[in-house]
Amino acid sequence: MSYADLVARAADEMKAAAAGVDPAALAGMVDELAAAKRVVCYGVGREGLMMRALAMRLYHMGLDAHVVGDMSCPPVGAGDLLVVSAGPGDFSTVRGLMGVARQDGARLACVTAQPGAALPAASDRVLVIPAQTMANDTGPAVASVLPMGSLYEGAQYLVFEILILMLRDRLGVAPDAMRARHTNLE
Repeated sequence: MSYADLVARAADEMKAAAAGVDPAALAGMVDELAAAKRVVCYGVGREGLMMRALAMRLYHMGLDAHVVGDMSCPPVGAGDLLVVSAGPGDFSTVRGLMGVARQDGARLACVTAQPGAALPAASDRVLVIPAQTMANDTGPAVASVLPMGSLYEGAQYLVFEILILMLRDRLGVAPDAMRARHTNLE
């Protein structure tokens, strides 16, 4: 397959995955984020990178947003929201963090491609991105030209940016206000 063909196919796959997100579920995630006193994000591997990107944009929006594992991440409790990514449906670290957050009174939101799995079922809010992950990247069902969970991770980026646009409109945050919160230490 040529470079142009690979680009076209990968872009089409990401577009289809993002378009497959339920608008009501996305609006529900906007509601959760808008209502949270504090938002803490977590994901493993490349999903974790997308969760860091989401936390950064939430900070740009003026929200009290953090990433699990950063030295400045505060404890979570009542009124807070832990947003996790579990594309394949389950990770032991995500499960453990969800248990701690739930025990201390935080709400749980899970972004996943496997809505019937244990972690989404244990969450207060679920956002499904219908894309290939490492849960279904082998065998005859493989549909993506991208390796392993890349389709899910790429679609996360796109869906999260749309989520931020919706949240920006909901909260009435001007683009200039977001830009003013961008670091000057680059």
